[in-house]
Amino acid sequence: MTDLKTPENLREDEVVGEEELVPADDAIIGKAFRWSLLVFLILGCGIGGMVWLLNRPEVVVAQPARAFVPPKVIDVPAAAPVVGFTDITAEAGIDFVHANGARGEKLLPETMGGGCAFLDFDNDGDQDILLVNSNESLPSPPTPLPEGERSRATHALYRNDGSGKFENVTVGSGLDVSSYGMGAACGDYDNDGDVDVFITDVGPDLLFENKGGGKFQDVTAAAGVGGDEDGWSTSAGLFDYDNDGDLDLFVCNYVKWSKGIDFAVNYTLTGVGRAYGPPTNFEGAQCSLFRNEGQGVNGTTRFIDVSEPAGIHVKTIVGKPMGKALGLVFADVDRDGFMDVFVANDTVQRFFFHNQKDGTFKERAAEYGLAFDRAGNATGAMGVDCGQYRNDAALGFVIGNFANEMSSLLVSQGTPGNTTQFSDEAITEGIGSPTRLKLTFGAFFFDYDLDGRLDLLHANGHIEDQINLVQSSQQYKQSAQLFWNAGPEARACFVEAGAEALGDLPKEIVGRGAAYADIDGDGDLDVLLTQVAGKPMLLRNDLERAAHWLRLKLVGDGVKCNRDAIGARVELTAGGITQSRVVAPTRSYLSQVEMVLTFGLGENQAFDSFAVVWPDGSIQPIQPPMVDRMSVIGQGASR
Repeated sequence: MTDLKTPENLREDEVVGEEELVPADDAIIGKAFRWSLLVFLILGCGIGGMVWLLNRPEVVVAQPARAFVPPKVIDVPAAAPVVGFTDITAEAGIDFVHANGARGEKLLPETMGGGCAFLDFDNDGDQDILLVNSNESLPSPPTPLPEGERSRATHALYRNDGSGKFENVTVGSGLDVSSYGMGAACGDYDNDGDVDVFITDVGPDLLFENKGGGKFQDVTAAAGVGGDEDGWSTSAGLFDYDNDGDLDLFVCNYVKWSKGIDFAVNYTLTGVGRAYGPPTNFEGAQCSLFRNEGQGVNGTTRFIDVSEPAGIHVKTIVGKPMGKALGLVFADVDRDGFMDVFVANDTVQRFFFHNQKDGTFKERAAEYGLAFDRAGNATGAMGVDCGQYRNDAALGFVIGNFANEMSSLLVSQGTPGNTTQFSDEAITEGIGSPTRLKLTFGAFFFDYDLDGRLDLLHANGHIEDQINLVQSSQQYKQSAQLFWNAGPEARACFVEAGAEALGDLPKEIVGRGAAYADIDGDGDLDVLLTQVAGKPMLLRNDLERAAHWLRLKLVGDGVKCNRDAIGARVELTAGGITQSRVVAPTRSYLSQVEMVLTFGLGENQAFDSFAVVWPDGSIQPIQPPMVDRMSVIGQGASR
């Protein structure tokens, strides 16, 4: 007898035909049908109810009368003031042309120079110009020119007559040396009252002692700061890291480079032929710190390389140098009286060397939030600067990055201290989107319209002259950008100034170095931009509106503070606003700005308070000087 198939006696994996089902299945099916019918009835009632609700007559309820409320006014972004920057390069007597020795081999150093510096080498109170040249061939050792011979490929020194007109005084100065130069650092390292010059190179670096009378002497070997014979140095700066009253020397080194390595890397743009490329396939290099030991038995100041014991050398997990340093700025981030060091590295994390006050540093960039961009990536970082651009306790570091990477603006959160944290506020502060397509080298804060707020300038230019073949959004020559500081009430702190408000500043060049100084004594800050394999641009600031100002030159005693007063800070309060400026001329890219501090005062002609904070922590109240002029303040003086 065949067993009847019921739902209860079916195996889990058994399949039966419809004819084998017993009558009990019909009962089950019927029950399911009745439940389905009930569900359809409920749905139908629901839908009908919805239709009635949607079409029911509207019940009008009387509303009390309300007062008219006007719509909220949407604020309009602030407009930058009109400032006519006028290109006076030729008119001012600047006939320099940068040489890079390019002959089609596309060697990386050819596209990375050159720097510039403002300095008062003759102590006459106005700002002279030093332009760093590369060479007509690469590489080559430093070579003084034969007497009476002049080549365009030497470094150049221009003397200011006080009105913004310059005379080329290179020949016979001792700086008429042909080397493959990159950047410059200027300062009175021997505390004799004259500013000396250090030039970084592809190859050995150069130190020139100012002997007075417009003469410089090469003292590199005696001072011990030449560096590696096959090194590649970029930015450099003089600062007193141990607060012993004399200036020490920090030197950035880029990558391990030679012609052979460059040809082996063989970067191409389109797959055919060579091109300039990023340093990603080059081994990194270590930065150098030279401690000033004072004068030796021969009367020449001697420096000692303390890089490794001082904590400046940073290595990868496989023991190779990590850094690929281009930009450099000094800042006392935690206000402990000792200068810290920020280094902008190209395509690897940035460095922040925190001064431990015992002659050593600790690299703490990641801990402070300074190592990477807002997405946690390393950027193609070139130029760097820092400043209290909000006129409060917050400190901002600006970093110029590669094309298709917006500039970084790292801002401290909370009051300065040993645990200061930074976050990237480039987007919210207004410089994110406008800088994304530009390739920025030089970058610095300065108050171009003398309203008491620090503005921001970018010098731009690509590294590859054929870049437009593969990226339609990119050009080799690019215009500089100026961002006006609109203040705390604005929607965004920085507003990009339109080309119509800037005169000749937006002229497209292959921008590299950038610096500022008041070259003509009118109080506003003029701008110098360099370009690779071309002429620089000296731009006179023709500020259209009247504004008051104050310029200060600080002089240390050479014991408690270096003669240049590098590291000293001035706190000035006028109109209820406190401005803070630090003597720290090393900034931007391969460049140095003037050592004189400029304060824009706007309509204010009186001060609420005025004081100098020296590196040893002493606070020197000053009888406020008269506005619209430059004053010299010595350490310990009352005025």
